[in-house]
Formats: sequence, structure tokens, C-alpha cells
Amino acid sequence: MSKTVVYELEVMFGDCDPAGIVFFPNFSKWMDASSLNFFVKCGVPPWRELIKTRGIVGTPLLEINTKFMRPATYGERLQIYTSVTEWRDKVFMHRHVVKRGDDVLCEGTEVRAFVVHPPEAPDRIKSIPVPEDIKALCS
Repeated sequence: MSKTVVYELEVMFGDCDPAGIVFFPNFSKWMDASSLNFFVKCGVPPWRELIKTRGIVGTPLLEINTKFMRPATYGERLQIYTSVTEWRDKVFMHRHVVKRGDDVLCEGTEVRAFVVHPPEAPDRIKSIPVPEDIKALCS
């Protein structure tokens, strides 16, 4: 089982469409920010450090699924609860639950992979096995 980390934000006017409802891609942006926050709060060094020390570029998104239940608008504080639901050899599944207090607004799942720039093609990225030490920090 993984840890659950909470990322909090305030919805700004510019996050909303003309009707004052959060424009749906912003939920994806916030879940992406919560994904990085998850690793930082679990004690994983920032990607800019890991690329220097281990060649790990980060955890790009391979797949996303989002279910919207309630709208949000500017001035509201939202909490994103992020955890890893499954670790596989080269990928992991992040789960995000976006809440406003006790109300669940949105749920998202992501499939991500740890990647490096392979020496034979430094302008490309290649997935690597999930590092066991990072998995341990997050569990």
C-alpha cells in the first residue's frame, strides 16, 4: 500500500470558463502537480537532482482517466489526495481524488513510468524498472 499525500490549491478566476466553472483540463494540470508533490512529500529528490545523479528524467504520463462528479469555481480551496494504487515492473498507477472539504468533485487515475535518456538515443526517453528505493519511500 502507498502513502496518501494531500496537495491543496485555491481555484483562481483564470482557471474557470465564462460560466465560472473550472475548465476541465485544469483538473489534469492539478493532478499532474499533485503527482510531483506526492514524490517530493515522500522524500524522493526533485527530478532535476535525479537526472544528475541517476539519469531519471521523471515520470511522464502514459494514460489518464478522469471522472467528474461536481463543479468547482473560483475562490474555492480544493484538496487532491494522491496515492499509488499499483506498482508494476516499469509502470505505476496514481490515483487522485479531488475534494472540496468532504465533497468529491473528481477522481482521476494515471499510468506513469520512470524514464531515462538512453545513451544510444539521448534525445529520446526510455522506461526503466520502478526503482525499489523510490517505491519503498512511497509505501
